[in-house]
Formats: sequence, C-alpha cells, structure tokens
Amino acid sequence: MIEESFEARGKRRKLIEELRSKGISDERVLEAMNRVPRHIFMDDAFLKHAYQDKAFPISAGQTISQPYTVAVQTILLNVGKRDRVLEIGTGSGYQAAILAELGVKVYTIERQRELHRKAQAMLSSMGYRIHCFLGDGYEGQPQYGPYDGIIITAATAEVPEKLLKQLRIGGRLVVPRGERDSQVMTLYTRTGEDDWEITTHGYFVFVPMLKGIANGNNR
Repeated sequence: MIEESFEARGKRRKLIEELRSKGISDERVLEAMNRVPRHIFMDDAFLKHAYQDKAFPISAGQTISQPYTVAVQTILLNVGKRDRVLEIGTGSGYQAAILAELGVKVYTIERQRELHRKAQAMLSSMGYRIHCFLGDGYEGQPQYGPYDGIIITAATAEVPEKLLKQLRIGGRLVVPRGERDSQVMTLYTRTGEDDWEITTHGYFVFVPMLKGIANGNNR
C-alpha cells in the first residue's frame, strides 16, 4: 500500500466523523472509507481539499464523487464479502477501492481511456485486485455476471435493460436517475426473472452517463 502522512490520516478521521454527523451509520462502510486515502485519487490542484465532503474535478471533464454520495451508494448496494459487483464509471478509482476494502470482487468499466489507464495503474499499485475495463457501460460485462450488485456512478434517464438483466435474482442496482442538474438515487432490486422492486433515496448531482468509448465508438 502507498504510505501517507499522519496529517492525511487525521483529516480522513475528521471526514468520517462528519459523515456520521450527516447520518451515515453503517460502520462497515465508514471503516472501509477510513482505510482508503482519497487524496491519492485527486489531481494535485485539489490535494489540500481532499478530505472535504465535496466532489472535485478530475481528468477528462469528470469528477470524484462527494464522500457522502459514495457512502450512500455503497450502503444501498448492501454487499457482502466475495460478492461480485459491476461498477459503471471507474472515474478516479476511488469508489472501486472502497468496494474492494469491503471484500467485494470488483469489475469496473470506464469509457475514457485516460481515466481507465490512470485508475488501473493506481488501483494495482495499491494492491487491489480489481478487474478494470475500457468499454461502454451501457453494455456492461455480461461474461462475468450475474452480479450481486451493479453501481452506476453517472446519471441516466433510463437504466439500460442489459444492465438490469446482468443482476442475479436478489441482486441490487444503484443509479442516479434524472437529468443533468438533479437526479434521484434509485435502487432496483431484482425479485424475479422480469421483476424489480424500485425505491428512491434522495437527490444528488452526477455527470451524465454516455454511450460508447470516448474518442472511439461514440454514439
């Protein structure tokens, strides 16, 4: 694992306490977040702000999600050790690292080549065994499914049916649904071959989910 300073660890503990004060009570998720050094996933210009509970820009016009948002999505997934989880939108790799800390087998897709390469190298250097793919999130990775959970870290008006079908029966898909400026965090639980239970969990803001590979097969 990458070494870090006492200062960074102290700031991260303060962030965890802030998340508790905002209603995040799943200690397993909080402990996982406390083990992941968020600052190493951020661009140099924002390093001193790494442990603020805010989203920040990263490369390719994308963002690293607000820690509160990461916690909410992770809790809604309700994963157990050795569960198989597909992440749509690797981004910086921070969310994938949190899932790996929970003992999850993570498969993650990124459409931006720059982000894919950077996240793959970073996660590997940290000792995580995460399967990183450059690809179209709308297609998923059916060859590794069915999944116990799918997490989408970008906003979409409609959830691709291909992704819903890659869930096992009893599996959960978490996605921010809606337009660019405001989305509703939505949980789909697959209850049968063609049946899903749908619940909503507050308003959030994400970048839009796009098809294809950037600078490649865009549609």
